[in-house]
Order: sequence, then structure tokens, then C-alpha cells
Amino acid sequence: MTKEKILVVEDDPAILTGLVDLLRGEGYEVEAAEDGKKALLAYGRGRPNLVLLDIMIPKKSGYDVCREIRANDKRTPILMLTAKSQEVDKVVGLELGADDYVVKPFGVSELLARVRALLRRGRRKEEPEDKGPIVFGDVRIDPRTHEGTKARRPVAFTAREIKLLQYFLRREGEVIERFDVLEAVWGMRYEGTTRTLDQHIAKLRRKIEDDPAEPKHILTVHGAGYKFRRDP
Repeated sequence: MTKEKILVVEDDPAILTGLVDLLRGEGYEVEAAEDGKKALLAYGRGRPNLVLLDIMIPKKSGYDVCREIRANDKRTPILMLTAKSQEVDKVVGLELGADDYVVKPFGVSELLARVRALLRRGRRKEEPEDKGPIVFGDVRIDPRTHEGTKARRPVAFTAREIKLLQYFLRREGEVIERFDVLEAVWGMRYEGTTRTLDQHIAKLRRKIEDDPAEPKHILTVHGAGYKFRRDP
């Protein structure tokens, strides 16, 4: 069986060596890079099954590396390492497309559990991408251009908003827990606040609802999550 390949990006030599030895000891093929430019070169030489990416690295930050990978690759799992504990730093990485994060110092068991979880997720056959138009109520959206209309007025949508709507449409009428939405749309198991999701829902409601304060399409089910209705 071909070994799964992990690209480790870390500028601290001691941590980098420790991570490489740990992952090789677990049976993974490992490539190492100590700065952002080398990370992108290593990634380009052969797409890894997972990228373990420190945020604070020279030449190109982990944020920049994540952004450039995600420009053309939406699938390869990215696990960010950060010494910062502020929620905003985690959220920025997740917004750029990272799948999960680990805060330094971290335990070996925790890191390996997250690596295994992301690799398992990466092996799963993804749902076919829905490129058809999104239509409900008086909303019309073209996922290919991110352009849409609400009551015939032009509205621009982000890729994340489109992905959210596609997911809601696939599960129309179901009560969906917040963590299930995060897992499906962000590709991670978020172990803190769900504020990131709630903020996206609030912005999306301002675009698709007649009255965002009294939504008819994306409904909040208190104590549970959300429910989507195509036609109120």
C-alpha cells in the first residue's frame, strides 16, 4: 500500500525534526520545509495527502501558503499550527481554507488524532460538485460566476455562501446541527464557538431574506441548529 504523504512546514528546527520523526514513525511519508516559499515548491513537486502548516514562518506566512494552495486545490487537508491562542488567528486560517488547527504546545496524541481524522476525511469520496443554478423563492444564483439576484436585484455571493446554500438545499427541511454544517462546509470539527458559522449565516440572510430579522428560508432552531426552507 502506498504511504500517505504529509508536508510539514515549520521554521523551528527542533519542532520540525520532532514532527518529521513522529510522523515517519507512524508510517507516513514526510517532506519538510522551513519557510513559505520552500513549502509551495515542495507542494508543487507532488501534491501531499495533508499539509501540516505553521502560521508564523518566514518568506511567506502560513496564511499566504494556505491561500495559494487553496487557489487551485480545494481538497487537500490543511492542519494549521499556531502558538497564538486568540480566536481571531484561528478564524483567519479557517476562513482562508484551513481544515483545522492545533495550538502550540500540543500533545502528541492530540496532533496524531487530528492528522488521522483529516486523512480519513480526505479519503472519502466527496459529493459531486453541484454546478447547476441555485433557485429558491425570488433568489437566483449562478455558482460558476458567484453572481445572483434577489427580487431581480443583483447580488454577489462568496464561495462559502454558495457552498452553504448548496448544502442547505441538499438537506432541505432537516434540522441540521451547527457542527454538522461546519464539518460539511468548512471541512473541520470546530471545537470552540460556532460564531464563525453564525456570522456567515447572518451575512447570507441579509442577501437572501426579505427581512433578515424574520428569516423565512434559513431558520434558527434554538438549541439545535438550522433548517432550510426553499419556499416559505
